[in-house]
Parts: sequence; C-alpha cells; structure tokens
Amino acid sequence: MSEPADLDAERRQYIVIGAGPAGLQLSHYLRRAGADHVTLERDDGPGGFFRRYPRHRRLISLNKVHTTSDDPEIKLRWDWNSLLSDAGGPKFPEYSRDYFPHADDLVRYLTDFEKRHGLGVRYGCTVQRIERDGDGFLVRTSRGDLRGRCVVVATGWGAPYTPPIKGIEYATGYEDMDVDPEAYAGKRVLIVGKGNSAFETAASMLGHAAMVHLASRRPLRLAWNTKHPGDVRAHHGAVLDSYQFKTLHSVLDCTIDEIRPVDGRFEVDITYTHAEDERATLEYESVLRCTGFRVDTSVFAPDCRPRLVRDDRMPELGPDWQSTDVDGLYFAGTIAQDRDFKRASSAFIDGFRYNLRTLTTLLRERYDGVPLSSTEVAADPDALTSLILDRVNWSSALWTQFEFLCDVLVADEATGRMRHYEDLPEEYAVSRFGDCYTVALRWGRDEYADVFAIERHPEPGRAAESAFIHPVIRRYSGGRLVAERHLLEDLLAEWRRPDRHVAPLRAFLAESLSTGS
Repeated sequence: MSEPADLDAERRQYIVIGAGPAGLQLSHYLRRAGADHVTLERDDGPGGFFRRYPRHRRLISLNKVHTTSDDPEIKLRWDWNSLLSDAGGPKFPEYSRDYFPHADDLVRYLTDFEKRHGLGVRYGCTVQRIERDGDGFLVRTSRGDLRGRCVVVATGWGAPYTPPIKGIEYATGYEDMDVDPEAYAGKRVLIVGKGNSAFETAASMLGHAAMVHLASRRPLRLAWNTKHPGDVRAHHGAVLDSYQFKTLHSVLDCTIDEIRPVDGRFEVDITYTHAEDERATLEYESVLRCTGFRVDTSVFAPDCRPRLVRDDRMPELGPDWQSTDVDGLYFAGTIAQDRDFKRASSAFIDGFRYNLRTLTTLLRERYDGVPLSSTEVAADPDALTSLILDRVNWSSALWTQFEFLCDVLVADEATGRMRHYEDLPEEYAVSRFGDCYTVALRWGRDEYADVFAIERHPEPGRAAESAFIHPVIRRYSGGRLVAERHLLEDLLAEWRRPDRHVAPLRAFLAESLSTGS
C-alpha cells in the first residue's frame, strides 16, 4: 500500500526525469519556451551513463570537425554529439578533435552545456515511485513529492539486458568485465552478442586472446549494409578480418543452448543456424555477456507502467513519443526509438536532439495551448519547388532523421495557400492531416550483392532506384499514399541541378496540384 501523498507537493506542468543528453536537450527547449518544468537527476552531474559506458571509452558517434561547409546547420549533419541551442553553443568539436571521441569528453561537454544554459537540473534527486494522480502524475523522490500533468522519462538505459539462455548467469556482464586485454592473454573467450559492444570488446583483445568467438542467433548486421548507425561499424573490421583469414577468431550464427562451468572453464552447447542444426560443445576460459541494455520500469506503479516491446527492452510508443497505454507519459532519448527502430538515428544524440525539439512543440500545443508552428507558402509549383529544395539541401534534421522526420505541406482552404510544418514524424503528420505532402530524405532499400559496386542510373526517370540518400516527396490523400516522386541521388548531397532535380520536382508538383493526386 502506497504512502499518502504530500498535499503540499510541488506542482509542475512537466517533470523531466534524467539529465543525460536527452534530458538536457529537452530541458533547454522547455526553458527557452518558458514552460513550467523541472528536471530531476539522481547523480551529482549530467551524463551518468557515459561516465561508465562504453567500457573501452571510445564512442561510435562521429565527430567530423572539418567539412566543406561553414554553415552551422549543415555542419551538424556530421557532428553527432552536439546538442542544439539557439545561442550557438557550446559545440562538441570544441571538446575533442577525435573522429571517434572519448566518452569523458562528452561528459565534460554535457556538464558545460547545462551550466552555460542555466538549466537548473535538480541533482541528487532520486525518483523512487511514479504514480497516477488524477489526470496527471505523482512523482515521489528522495527530496519530496512532485505533481505534474506530464512526465517525460529521459533516463537512458536502466539495466543490462540478459537474454534467456540456460546458464547465462555464469557469464561476466559487459558492465562488470575486466577491460584490460592482458586479463584474456592466451585464453579462449566467448562473447555473447554481435553488436557494437561485443565488437568493441573483441577488438580490444584480438592480439591477446588465443581465440575469440562472438555468438548470437541472428546474423551480423553491418551498418554499411543497413544504413543504421547502431549496427556494427566498419572501424571494427579487424575482427571480421581475423574471422575471414581463419586466425581462430570467429563470428558464429548459433543458438547458445547452455553454458556450464566445468573445472575452472566453461562448456558451451550451441546449435548452428546455417548448418542444418548441427550441434557442438565448445570450451572457453572466459564467457562475456555483451547483449546491450533495457529500460528499467521498476519505479512505475502498476497503474502507470508502460507496455514494453523488443524483448521487453524499450517502451512501446505512439507516433508522438507517448506511451501507447499511459496517457501523459512520454519518453525521450535512446529509450524512445521504438517508432524508427533500426532505421533512423533516434537512438543517438544526432537523431533525438531533433525529436526533442519537435516533442517540445507537441507538448506545448497539448498542455499549454500553443499552436503548432507553421509558415505559409504559395500553392504553386515554383514556390513549392524552391521551398522543398532549400530544405533538403540545408536541414540537418531531415538528413539525420531520414525516413522518420519530414516536412509537411497542407493546403489551407481559407487562404488558398500551403501551410509548411517542419520536422514532424511522418506517421504522426499523415494521421493528423490526412491530406498532405511530405518531404523526407531516404535511402535506397534494395538488396545489393556488394554495396561498394552498385550500378547507378543517372536518368531522372529512374531516381527511385537511387541507392544513396536522396529526397522523396509523397502525396497523401485521406491518409493513403497516392503519389511519390524521388529525386536523383547526388555525391555531395546537393540537389540543385535544373535537369535532374528542379525540373522533375516542378513537373511532379504541377501535375499533383492540378489533379489533386
């Protein structure tokens, strides 16, 4: 039975839980909007996750300091660690010049960002329980109770994910393993998992361990094939080289049936995935669990505990980042990647920073009555072509959140013009407006035998076969896709050529506007 609530509990419109990069980004936008909010953090500073992870301290988020443009917006396309701020800073490249930066540099950056923008995070405040309270929430903390209309959880991953493998408790977790490669010298090592944490771990010990096996039931997903930055990245290629050149290091597609400790070593029963269910028992001196993380829902009372998906690793969300079964409960940051899972970059700072800018506008509309912002543009092919090409050539949000965030054009019957909305989730936009145009950047999604030897087709009429990221304009009617126009890919991502980009887009818009389809 819960304790009675403090009747004099502090009241806020928005309660943000967590001061990692997502919590700080959302706090910045709420503060800039003058919204009544508070941000709670159990640690004594921001970025607690990055104080410990990744274990080998190198981030996989790019820090491309030098680009061909001086435009701050365009430079953000390749700056994967900076938060957004109208004040112009700080920017992460001021803290590191490394292409794959050190995690400690990110912690320093987040600390300075919070101070520079005066976000007033309430540190040392542990959330102990989240309960329903009328049409809002009661949040019990180590520093007293708070009541809020809306709760946004931006805590990041709460606990390691442990797969249901018999004997997995004998494996040493990523969170606890020894990161000194000498600890594995001459040993046979099994790494359970084939994601970036598994490859990071394997790469650190290649020259020390006698044998390293990475194993999971699903095949390896390489980022250069999937175009998802969370899949295995090319800088771990030495591990794959070692496998292909038969150095005893291997990447195994298999089901791990059981892990057993035997006389100071481990016997591991496996069933191979691609060998007609061939079974084997392999011996190792060390077994490491590198299987990622999951959200922690233990603080939620039963009446407001969110439904989970993806092996119960993350909350199930609607297109506005709200829990599908708890009204008023939103999620932010890496744990809010359900809607574009394994597609865009919502798991990373460079993706969710834009999501949170948009989320702020959606929250302000719902709770503070501030209309969703838009601008007007003439409903003619020339004006729309100019607007669309300006946006796809400049916007870092559309670039980073490809196939997820889009610009939306909606006819305004009262004025005869178009309303232009920026950076909305496409699913949300279509469900809200029904009849609209969406503008997004997309990759070609065909299966290519070799992603480094793709046949290109430079004719505008075959733009839909483009493999590289390129603009796609869609026309929806009644929520149904009725027309689509791809613009040809471009090596430098500059879509301005009169014959390849301008004329085809204008022709599409002219026909669509005249026929309504």
